[in-house]
Amino acid sequence: MVGEFKKFLVETNALALAVAVIIGGAVGKVVSSLVNDILMPIIGLGIPGGAWREASIVLTRKLDGTVGSAITYGAFLGAVVDFVIIAAAVYLMTKALIKPVPAPPAPASKQCPECAETILKEAKRCKYCCQIV
Repeated sequence: MVGEFKKFLVETNALALAVAVIIGGAVGKVVSSLVNDILMPIIGLGIPGGAWREASIVLTRKLDGTVGSAITYGAFLGAVVDFVIIAAAVYLMTKALIKPVPAPPAPASKQCPECAETILKEAKRCKYCCQIV
């Protein structure tokens, strides 16, 4: 039973996926903290009032004067700004940490003396003109 479970984890890459989810959650917390605690206060300095995330268009009011329903476009714009900053940070981290795998070398080849086609170096007969090489 334990062997079967281990085989399942290795063959389906479930273990790698679990590790990726855990690391992704941790990176998400770090990037969210970067956005909320460092970048957004700086961005807020450039916006009059600083409370642009609470901006809304009031649709209805209750009898006591409080807002009944409203379009909270400030929260939406804040989510868009957060997403753009988080996406850029993840892109930069991924680009820095993941390097492309170099292509494997091409097999050794030679030219057929009869037809000048490229064939494998180990070939004893040309596959194009059937000449022994």
